[in-house]
Formats: sequence, structure tokens, C-alpha cells
Amino acid sequence: MKIIIAGVGKVGASLTAELAADGHDITLIDTRSDVLERLCTQYDVMGLEGNCATMQVLKDAGAAEADLLIAVTNADEINLLCCVTAHQLNPRIHTIVRIRNSEYTSQIMELRDVFGLSLIVNPERSAAWEIERLLRYPGFLTRESFAKGQVELVEFRIDADSPLSGVTLKNLPSVLKTRVLICAVMRGNGITLPGGDFELQAGDRIYMTAPARELSNILRNLGVITHRVKRVILGGGGRISFYLAQMLERDGIQVQIIDQDRARCEDLARKLPTVSISCGDITDPSVLEREGIASSDAFVALTGLDELNIVMSLYANSQKVPIVITKQGRIEELQDIISGLSLGSVISPKQLCSDIVVRYVRSMRDTTGETALTVQTVAGGQVQACEFVIGPGTLHKDTPLIELNKKIKPGILIPAIFHEGTVTIAGGSSRYQEGDTVIVISTINKNIVRFNDIFA
Repeated sequence: MKIIIAGVGKVGASLTAELAADGHDITLIDTRSDVLERLCTQYDVMGLEGNCATMQVLKDAGAAEADLLIAVTNADEINLLCCVTAHQLNPRIHTIVRIRNSEYTSQIMELRDVFGLSLIVNPERSAAWEIERLLRYPGFLTRESFAKGQVELVEFRIDADSPLSGVTLKNLPSVLKTRVLICAVMRGNGITLPGGDFELQAGDRIYMTAPARELSNILRNLGVITHRVKRVILGGGGRISFYLAQMLERDGIQVQIIDQDRARCEDLARKLPTVSISCGDITDPSVLEREGIASSDAFVALTGLDELNIVMSLYANSQKVPIVITKQGRIEELQDIISGLSLGSVISPKQLCSDIVVRYVRSMRDTTGETALTVQTVAGGQVQACEFVIGPGTLHKDTPLIELNKKIKPGILIPAIFHEGTVTIAGGSSRYQEGDTVIVISTINKNIVRFNDIFA
């Protein structure tokens, strides 16, 4: 497809990398020539310097013939005008707009047809929603949903006193009392797609596939206390904190926001009259102690500085806060540093936003189910989880997986199949049929775009 990306900040650059890897014809628009030159060289895409909201620049970028425009500049108004102008040039074009200002959200949703918008994304709202999901199941570091929420890929860290420490995978059902599949194990900075004789150790981060309905049972059988979260402290009063506070209040959870910017605190107090807002230096341990961090059920570090979020989360962990969640904007750059730190769950708004857009693009490109509908990366970007709907051209339908193992490339496995409303954790006798949803796990270098790519 011919895609125009207007604005190549963090999200735009991430989208360029993912969509270029999928083989799309991409044109970038930005006012910064140095950024364009770097990305064009790195990903073999076209670049155009200029204001993406002007008709001439969009004409020069080929909007009249493009299939999709993604507007992700730093200004909501420019993004919106860019999409409206592109739609005027090409009524058939799909447009995706990033809107971050909460004051615009409701009216943009109501007027999306007037503006010709195909998809509206908000990285901060997406991050808040993901954090809320994690707070529902304390114990899992990350959760990725597939098959319309019926299948989950969850991350769990094995502590020294965990019942999983020293257990081989073939004996796992006797511990968890339910069928799951360990798709990947991260030990140190290395990743393994393990077999049945693999022995788990304390410190391992494991990625397991399970039916969504079994998550509570899994945590219970692991001895993880899943008491309801009642009080959460949010470090930083930005957009994510605003959206998250609204969501948690609806869930009946007490929320406290700490920020050192007095004007921001006063603004939040007006918008969130029932939320406790404290103005103070969140780098000062005495401030956190005064606000009762040690007695909170969860702490979420949400400032605009990655390094500060890391320090705050480490302090919260030292105070034995049961749930710690850390926002990171430059997660790829800092991955080697943060992978060994006790930061709890790590959330990247940029990556969440990119995932939503890429999922939409893949659903546009292929309606037969041959290409990946959903692609998620885990284990510090070393493992890829793809969701496919089996189509008429898929190879080896109705063949037991035990026979397919000889045909599947090394470093690839099928952990789950969703058939007629039922999730099956895959075993040797499992097989897929046309219309089924199949999850595929692979190391990141396998480049699995279509389901048939898994076969040698």
C-alpha cells in the first residue's frame, strides 16, 4: 500500500520502521530535514520537507493516489487539518489522526465522519487503559490479548520462593493445575523458546499463553495474592495520569497524584475534584513517605523523564509497594539497562500507539486472513507474537501439529488455536481449520508476515 506518515517524532519513526518492514511504499512529511534524511537512509523510504497541513505539500506527497495517511505531528490541530485536506484531495483515502488533548476527544469522536477520519489514536489514553488492565491482575508484568480477548500472552517473573523455580516445563500442569504453554523464557539478556525438558530458575522472566478466563486461577495456584487494588499513587501529573485517574475512580479505586508543578496541580484539581492532588518534589523520599507510599497498593511512575521514572520505581520497590508500573518513552534505547532492574511492568505509550496503527494497516491490506492481523513484541523486542486468521490459501490445514513440527522453521511455535469460540492450548494432536485464529510465536529475526512464512 502507499502510505503517507505526517510527522516523524517518536511515534512516526516507530511506525516507519514497522511499516517499512512490511513492504509498504512510504512517504514521510516533516519540517525537519535532518530527521527526514536519517529515516529515509535507514529505511529506504521517501521524504518530503514541508507543512503537512498544506494542500500543495500533500499533493507533492501523492495524497491523491495514497491508500492511507497517518497524521502524528505534535500538534492536534495540524493533524486534524492534514487529514481533512487529504480527504478533500482523495475521498477514498483512509486517515488516522493522533489527538492528545483531552478537551478535543469527545467532539472529534462525534465529528469523525464529518472530518473523514478512519481511526483516532491517543497514546496517553491507550497507556492509561493498559495500566488499568495490569492493575486488575497484579502479578503479571505484561499482558497481550489475542483472538478478541480470549487468549492472553502474559509475562511473569519467577522469584526465589516461586513454586515454578526448579520445575521442568513438562511438569508445569501439576503446578498450575491448568494447561498453559511457556512460549519464551528470558534469562539475563538471552531468550529461549524452550522444550519440555527446560528447567525454570529464579530470576527467569517467562511468557506464557493461556485462556483469558484462567488468569485468576493461574495467579492463585502460583501463590500470588490477587487482592483488589484499593489505593494507587501516580508519580507525575501529565495526560496519562489524568486519563488513568478517571478510569480508576470509575473502578472505585482511591487515587493520589503527586507533581511538583503547582499550575499543573491546580489544573488537575479543577478537572478531577474528587482526586487527591499533592504538590511536591517526587524525587524527595520524604514527600513520598509523607504521602504514604509504603501503604499504597500500587505506584505508577508517569513523569516525562524516563530516568526519573526509573529512580522512582526503584524507590517504590524498595518500600515493598506490591505493584510498580514504570512509563518509558525510549524503551528501545534503555532496554539493556532496565531489563535487569526491578521496575515492575514497563509501559511505552509510543509502542502502544504504534501497535494500534499497525493493526489497522494490516487489517486494511488483507481481508483474506493470510497476513498477520496483530503483531506484538515481547521480551525486550526479541520475541514476536502474531495473530493470524486461517484463510483458503493457508498450507497444511487439518494436519496435526506433531506432523507439522518437521515442516515449521526452527525458532517458531504455535501455542494456541481459537476455534468456534473455544481456546485450545496447542498440543501434538491439535490442528487448525479455515476460519480459526492461530497464535504464532517466533524470534524477531524470522520476519513472519504471512502465516505460510512459518514453513521451511
